[in-house]
Amino acid sequence: MLDDAASGNTNAWWTTHRGASPVVATAIHDGHAVCENLLLKMALDEDERLREEDPFTAQTIRDLQNRIVFHRSRFEVDLNRARDGAFYLLPEQAWGLKVWREKPTDAEIAEALAVHDAYYAMLENYLRGIAAQYGRFIVLDIHSYNHRRGGAAVASTEASEAPEINIGTASMDRERWAPVIEAFMAFAADFDFLGRRLDVRENVAFQGRGEQTRFIHERFADSGCAIAIEFKKIFMDEWTGAPDWQAIAAFRALITGSLPVLEGALREVA
Repeated sequence: MLDDAASGNTNAWWTTHRGASPVVATAIHDGHAVCENLLLKMALDEDERLREEDPFTAQTIRDLQNRIVFHRSRFEVDLNRARDGAFYLLPEQAWGLKVWREKPTDAEIAEALAVHDAYYAMLENYLRGIAAQYGRFIVLDIHSYNHRRGGAAVASTEASEAPEINIGTASMDRERWAPVIEAFMAFAADFDFLGRRLDVRENVAFQGRGEQTRFIHERFADSGCAIAIEFKKIFMDEWTGAPDWQAIAAFRALITGSLPVLEGALREVA
């Protein structure tokens, strides 16, 4: 079952839910939809797009009362990049991929970037409401990453360089938010993930330098803790796109189970 409008309404930009909690989760790279005029000019096929998107991440946050899911593909506009790099024009912006058969017009690019602007205006307003109610809040910025980039038959990236959960904290005041980060990491590392424990480390494969966490820490320096969470794609085949529903359910249970831990840790922040 897909989250909300993700599959049915390809015109949707995003879906938000709001409830009684200071913890928010986002899945801003879950989307796969591309507007028709850009799709006609795109060189990439669906499988190539999907490989660099974060499918099924919206599934992992379905139980949270506060959640935001973006339904557009990052190849239409990438919300986790600064505005001046949010529209991929060159291969070096997109893992060496040739994105376009025909270059989009300036008007088409401006239209895509207007979605970037609208999203961040919405996000700031959304989080101001939570900060007003609770004083402080946590955002779980959920992503996923490939670990078999060499090909379907090539060995995975060395485990030393690819934790199963990578926690990115570079843009935050790490000392201030230590109770939250350390509580979440300890919970995730001790979680029973299909009969085993996960490899959970900080700032290894990624450091949390994306635009969303940077934006939150800039706008909400005293009240917002945004944690960039990267799930290694052990919950799917990154080359075929086939999901492992048991693993997806386990990640969902991990995120859901972390809520009381996070809310308790938030109360410990000075």
